[in-house]
Amino acid sequence: MRRLRRLASALAMVVLAVSGVGALAPPASATAAVSLEATYTTSLQNGWAQVERYRDASTGFAAEAYPPGGVGDQTGQTKRFFGDVAQPHSSRFLLYHAPGWQSGSKAVPVLLVHGANQTADQAWANPNVLGDYGCGRVSCPSTGFMQYLDARGYKVFAIGFPHKTGDGYRWSEQIRDAIQIIRTKTGASQVDVVGWSKGAFNARMYVSSLRQSWGSAYGGDVRKLVLVGGPNKGFDWGYRHGWSHDFAIYPDCGGSLNAPAPHTSMVCYGLWRDGTQLSYEGTAFPGGRQMLARWDSVYPLPTAEQDWYTTYYGGTGFYTKGRGIQYSIDQGSLVQPIINAGTPASVAVYQLCGSMPDMPLMHNEHTGPSDGAVFIASCAATDGIANRAATVTLPLNHLRLGWDSSAEAQMVAWLG
Repeated sequence: MRRLRRLASALAMVVLAVSGVGALAPPASATAAVSLEATYTTSLQNGWAQVERYRDASTGFAAEAYPPGGVGDQTGQTKRFFGDVAQPHSSRFLLYHAPGWQSGSKAVPVLLVHGANQTADQAWANPNVLGDYGCGRVSCPSTGFMQYLDARGYKVFAIGFPHKTGDGYRWSEQIRDAIQIIRTKTGASQVDVVGWSKGAFNARMYVSSLRQSWGSAYGGDVRKLVLVGGPNKGFDWGYRHGWSHDFAIYPDCGGSLNAPAPHTSMVCYGLWRDGTQLSYEGTAFPGGRQMLARWDSVYPLPTAEQDWYTTYYGGTGFYTKGRGIQYSIDQGSLVQPIINAGTPASVAVYQLCGSMPDMPLMHNEHTGPSDGAVFIASCAATDGIANRAATVTLPLNHLRLGWDSSAEAQMVAWLG
């Protein structure tokens, strides 16, 4: 059972500027809405030196809906940092500090941005948090990219979000907040940002100034943006293989996965079960819906999979029903808006993609070249990117891109 829970959490994770440093600090108004609530320096796990909790009082930070059954709740050390609150308010976020955040010899600090259903611990400091299989491999290392960077003289920080699949506009604003705080702490004028999966998508939103009326425009404070496994042209994995995912999601079918289903109802043990709030059509997974895009005109759908047509295009199948991917896209996908917004030519953008759909015991994306979750053609897409510095595809799956030694070496080569 523990292995199944680890696998479920790992799967959900994937459903997933001008160079220079100086003493420039952000203007007082830039962080006026952000306040420090708590600082943690003792009894920290996974190698962090300090963790801080902040609150952004901007008007856009309303309470977000959480998935039913507690599957999206914060637990363990992360819950402690959020003041022992399992479902933190969207206005809160965490800023993790690596041991060398003050003493590192590298001039430009690095901000690490995790993806959906991850934490800073799991993504960057201890891929073994979930145990075996939880990192995209049978066995997982106990240290990650944070330690790799820290040992090489980088001033490393990582952000932690309150809602594991939260609204991208809010994640983007908090990425901006974290950058401003890091600049103040280090005296740097710019920060390098490494975003993984959903974190890549939302970090790109910030530098593209894709925001709502209450949000902040890009402030010219990112030197390099490294997009790791980013769905730059979106993904349709959940709708493409919905039947296989549903069993892991619907509790009435024995599931406990914190990820959106493509269906609003499903037959479990002979009875139709409502799962609207477990689906893309509900309100508990806004960040997942924002990354949706259709790929059916590029790669054929898997017609041998159960209810494949009604899952993707909408309707009632033999065991499932829903309104299809286009309905969810129309409810708020940000894939085309982020492309239209474009990245500034001053930000060097790097893309790290994977080509091995071999995540253990998972239904990997197999209908086109992918990392098991995101098509390579989406990850490597340059649409809307003004300054694509480099794109590299490694023989890794989506869950290994953030910690495998070959990926770490490539990202360090880019960061310089």
